Amino acid sequence: MKRKTRNKIILWALALTAAAVLVGGTIALVLTAGTWKAKVKESREKICNKGWECSGSKYCCNDTITDFFKVYQFENLFSKRNTPVAKAVGFWDYQSFILAAAQYEPLGFCTTGGKQMQMLELCAFLGHVGTATSCGFGVATGGPLAWGLCYNREMSPSKDYCDKYNTQYPCVDGVEYYGRGALTVYWNYNYGAIGDGIKQDLLHHPEYLEQNATLAWEAAMWRWMNPIKKKQPSAHDVFVGNWKPTKNDTDSKRFPGFGATMNVLYGDTKCGQGFIDDMNVIISHYQYYLDLMGIGREQSGANLDCAEQAPFNPSYKDPKQQQQSG
Repeated sequence: MKRKTRNKIILWALALTAAAVLVGGTIALVLTAGTWKAKVKESREKICNKGWECSGSKYCCNDTITDFFKVYQFENLFSKRNTPVAKAVGFWDYQSFILAAAQYEPLGFCTTGGKQMQMLELCAFLGHVGTATSCGFGVATGGPLAWGLCYNREMSPSKDYCDKYNTQYPCVDGVEYYGRGALTVYWNYNYGAIGDGIKQDLLHHPEYLEQNATLAWEAAMWRWMNPIKKKQPSAHDVFVGNWKPTKNDTDSKRFPGFGATMNVLYGDTKCGQGFIDDMNVIISHYQYYLDLMGIGREQSGANLDCAEQAPFNPSYKDPKQQQQSG
C-alpha cells in the first residue's frame, strides 16, 4: 500500500474516532442536562401562600383547616366542654386550636391529600384528643362521646411521674410531671422531648400545658406529627399513607389506618389485646366526630382497630426482642 494512501486511512480513522468521542460526549452532556433539568424542576415544586395560616409549602396549595372546619363545628364536636360540671371551663377554644395548627399545616397536618383525607385526619386527631380529655360516662347528658375537652390536666395524680434514671431529661426538684394537655403528657422525659419540639421549657414548666391552650394544642400536634421513638413512624404518617409497612410490620399485622395511630401513640396499653374497651372508646370518638362533620362513620377507612397488632413501642421486651432491637 502506498504511503500516501496509508496516511489517508490513518487520518480518516482518527477523524472517526474523534467524531465518536464528540458524539458520545454530546450524548453524555444531553443526559446530564436532562438530569439537571429534572432536579431543577423537582426543586421548584409548587408552593403556595395562604396568609398566616399556611405559607411556603406545597401543602398550603390544598384547603386549609379553616376552609372546612368552622367555629360552629368545633362547638358541635365539644358541646359540653364549658358546662358547669366540666373541669376546664373556659380553657379550650377554637382560636387556640387554629393558632396552634398554623404551625403544623405547612408540614401536612390536616393539609395532606384531598379534602376527604384532610377531614378524616382532623377527626382522627380529635378522636384521640376527645378520648384523652373526656369526662363522659354512660348516662351523661348528650351521651358519653359529647364530653371531650372536659379536662386539661389529671385531677388526682397518684404520683409525680418522675423517672429519676433518665439523664437526658432529669427531673427538676419540686416539679410534678402528671398528665396535662390535649393528648395527655406524662413523665419528665416526655415533657422534655415535647418541650424541645415546640421550643418551650416544659421540663421546668410542665404547668404551661394547663395554663395556655395554644401550647397544649401545639404539644398534641407535635406528638401527632412526630415519631414517639426512633425508627418508628408518626401517627400522621401511618394515617395519611406516607408510611409503607415492612414485612416485619405486615407479619405483626400493622397496616396504615386509624388502628396504627393508636399503636404509635399508646403501644400495648391499647393494642394487641383484642377488642378491649380502652381501644373501642377511641374508635367510637373518631367515628362520632366523622358523623358530626358530615363525613359519616362508613368512611372510617380500613384497618380501623389495633386489636391484633403487635406494638410499635412495647412497654416491656423479652431478652430476644432486646437483642434484636439493639
